[in-house]
Amino acid sequence: MRAVVTRVTEASVSIDQVEKGRIQKGFLVLLGIHKEDGEETARWMADRICGLRVFEDENGKMNISPKDAEAQMLIISQFTLYADTSSRRPGFTDAARPDVAIPLYELVIEECRRKGFKVETGEFGADMKVSSVNDGPVTIIIER
Repeated sequence: MRAVVTRVTEASVSIDQVEKGRIQKGFLVLLGIHKEDGEETARWMADRICGLRVFEDENGKMNISPKDAEAQMLIISQFTLYADTSSRRPGFTDAARPDVAIPLYELVIEECRRKGFKVETGEFGADMKVSSVNDGPVTIIIER
């Protein structure tokens, strides 16, 4: 599983020109699911995202957790994070098929909500337009 986590001051996702989700300060998470991922990896990923201390403390150091920063999350499925770019036309055979990916994507969302976060989402497989205002910019890649 791969997550590209960007600290944002705001982010939103629209489908067919209709806003599906919007957050204020928090994380925009692009989440890719590998064909061999399982529930343990999804729970690990949610825990890692929810504990990522990248909000600034009073000294300007990245030391504050998302919970303490009252962060929100916008989590978007992104199979292209598993692109094989060995040729000019990417292949996606390492990305999980929807029957595997959807339940794991939903598990990550559920785990983040269970930890007390407001979580907005896109729609798995939809053509989405994602907007964000990056804060910092701070972008972290998490992989397991």
